Amino acid sequence: MSAAANDSPARLIAIDWGTSNFRAFLVDRESGKCLDSRRSEAGLRSLSSAEFPHYCAAQVGDWREEGGAASGAKEEGGAASGAKSVPIYLAGMVGSKRGWSEAPQLDLPVSATDLAAHVVAAPGVDNAWIVPGVKIVAAEHVDVMRGEEIQAFGALSLCATREALCCLPGTHSKWARLADAQLVDFTTAMTGELYHAVRFHTLPGEPARESAEFDAAAFDQGLEAAGHPAGILHALFEARSRHLYAGLASEQVGSYLSGVTIGSEVLSQRRIHPQAGEVILVGSSTLNALYRRAMTAVGFGVREIDSDQATLAGLCALAERHGH
Repeated sequence: MSAAANDSPARLIAIDWGTSNFRAFLVDRESGKCLDSRRSEAGLRSLSSAEFPHYCAAQVGDWREEGGAASGAKEEGGAASGAKSVPIYLAGMVGSKRGWSEAPQLDLPVSATDLAAHVVAAPGVDNAWIVPGVKIVAAEHVDVMRGEEIQAFGALSLCATREALCCLPGTHSKWARLADAQLVDFTTAMTGELYHAVRFHTLPGEPARESAEFDAAAFDQGLEAAGHPAGILHALFEARSRHLYAGLASEQVGSYLSGVTIGSEVLSQRRIHPQAGEVILVGSSTLNALYRRAMTAVGFGVREIDSDQATLAGLCALAERHGH
């Protein structure tokens, strides 16, 4: 989508920069509308610390003049002479020790205002701010989060509510509980990473090395197996025994393993939150479809929010509180 005309409202640049991917959005600050976007696979693992400011400037430098690609003389870095650069807000693993510059991880409870008060200036690029993450450090629960907290606050804004249970699926899925517009608790499940490890590096996953179409029946078998009294370690091995003796075809094994891992994650959250009615599901269309199937099976109501939209809404809310 092309940038809007020069008389459009003020803008900001929202960047979600993780381990594997870079996603940047030029946003109409007043409406939250995405005017342009850019994506790449230049995540943390593909860049050194010194490369972050140069890569960021190369990707969004032409967006940094207020009004987008306006005419007129420009200084180095893409901003018009005498004009203040469009602010950049960066969330995700870009703020980790392995990223551009480390931002703190705040203790719960945390509000969007708290996040805005602790942003860190990104070295080497003017008016660019790295958003802090959050953490839990307690005797019974130690956990960390970077990036998903912004999506959770964005989902809260988009749903016009102050309380929610959010599921943010992915390599390391997060379940976040918000109350009175504050993030008060969260849990990480390494669902995506476990699925990949079992499928590509274990004997039960051997028949699923090749790609195959999603199989709903096999996925549902996995959902049911996830509730086995012996737990997920047994349910995963059943990919092997079902393939040998119960008719689970090679092309179904991947869907079965997906059902087991996602089903185990969702079932554990159903036990943690037995009274929860609706879950706000923040993710991609592909993952959302699988999670909706698993959530419906255990009695959760589901409201879906696109992860990009949640990121934009969350960073817009933070920018308002930051005041740049």
